[in-house]
Amino acid sequence: MTLILVVRCFAQDAPADYQQPFRPQFHFSPREHWTNDPNGVVFFEGEYHLFYQYNPFGDVWGHMSWGHAVSRDLLHWQELPVALSEENGIMIFTGSTVVDEFNTSGFCADGKPCLVAVYTGHTPEAGGHQALQTQNLAYSNDRGRTWTKYRDNPVLNLNASDFRDPDVFWSKQARRWVMVVALPNDHKVLFYESSNLKNWEQVSEFGPAGATGGQWECPTMVELPLDATKHTRWVLKVGLNPGALQGGSGEQYFVGTFDGTRFVNDNPPATTLWTDYGKDCYCALAFNGMEQRDDRVMIGWMNNWQYAGKVPTKPWRGQMTVPRSLALATLPEGVRLVQRPVEAIAQLRGKHIGWRGTSVTELNRILHTEHYSSFELETTVARVAGGTIGWKLLAGDSASIEIGYDGARSELFVDRTHSGVVGFSRDFPLRTAAPLAIGEAPLSMTILVDRSTVEVFAQGGRVAMTNLVYPPAGADGIELYSRGERPGQITVDLWSLRSTWPPN
Repeated sequence: MTLILVVRCFAQDAPADYQQPFRPQFHFSPREHWTNDPNGVVFFEGEYHLFYQYNPFGDVWGHMSWGHAVSRDLLHWQELPVALSEENGIMIFTGSTVVDEFNTSGFCADGKPCLVAVYTGHTPEAGGHQALQTQNLAYSNDRGRTWTKYRDNPVLNLNASDFRDPDVFWSKQARRWVMVVALPNDHKVLFYESSNLKNWEQVSEFGPAGATGGQWECPTMVELPLDATKHTRWVLKVGLNPGALQGGSGEQYFVGTFDGTRFVNDNPPATTLWTDYGKDCYCALAFNGMEQRDDRVMIGWMNNWQYAGKVPTKPWRGQMTVPRSLALATLPEGVRLVQRPVEAIAQLRGKHIGWRGTSVTELNRILHTEHYSSFELETTVARVAGGTIGWKLLAGDSASIEIGYDGARSELFVDRTHSGVVGFSRDFPLRTAAPLAIGEAPLSMTILVDRSTVEVFAQGGRVAMTNLVYPPAGADGIELYSRGERPGQITVDLWSLRSTWPPN
């Protein structure tokens, strides 16, 4: 009887699953242990599959395998058993999953399409032998629940220690499979073609171009509509670690044309375009299997290699961004990537506060009674050309994260210097900024806050900024402030967002 009472008391004191203080409530994170890059994201038979770099044995990097979760709406995820495990000393690094609709690989059974994963196998340096990275296959005939590694792996081997992260898709132009894979230290991506996913021939390369201050990783290619028309351009996205704009890891993209064999950059080689101006979005991948739909969706790892192993979360470490819809828009400076949260976020909306006016004092009087740690904030503010307008979110005592626009500098900023727990890394407390010239137009922002995550989408998604934050207990206040020029008309729509985790 005494033993039973002790166990019950312990259970009451322990945090419930998915309810730890910093656990995001509508972003995916594994129940426990370490995760980094998303892998092999694919839509198949009504399910979105999210694979991800995963350590089944602890909350630090190591024993890389593919974790696995599925969803029907990109928000409610069911975590499944590990899909591809480290085996014979070979870790399972980042890669792609494709739908082999016509059984080009010979892996599919019963005349039905199957899933084929293309991944980097990583053999660490040992015994005087350098590390080895090769490209490999695995396949599933039961909707991704179980996987078989191809007996003749690897299918591509350059005998190189840095040769990784294959992005594979079907090219309608070439009528073949295309693989985009990184040579990290050369700042290049190589293009290969195959008719069967097993035999690959190099057909072109791209780079160096853009930012080259670190290794190139996690390339991905996606064809996107231009200005909401039937015209398209291709986006080649490449991770950079270190050497990103805000320090550590980050990602750049190139806009151009692709004929099934060669990517041609529309911009001069020195032009650098950043996918995200925050500190914490890396190795974002677009879902395969959505090519015939109107929307393309990307999801990334929300962290930075400068401090990923030190962030103060447990029993998990690492999480994903909110899934984002992608498009291209022609702006004065050229064709640029536009990112917005997927529309499914609206399904989670709870209590709503709507306000229109010009008085910051009156607005804050209303907001003073509202306390949320997971919420969506949509706001527009007119006439900010000469001053600064900003929000203090997750605010309490002397802690808050500030999100605003500096009209004099024409820049959007996120300042987490005094946001709470920041001392675990000297690279964590900082102000990130993005150039954003809006002229006389109102400033518009969609801000998603989820306990330890802050994602900002400005001017309809022209700028995205993603940052982690670890606020102190009870820090859930919301406040608008202005400095310098008095703002004009202000509109605010604030919704609490419900948790997507199952109740305990």
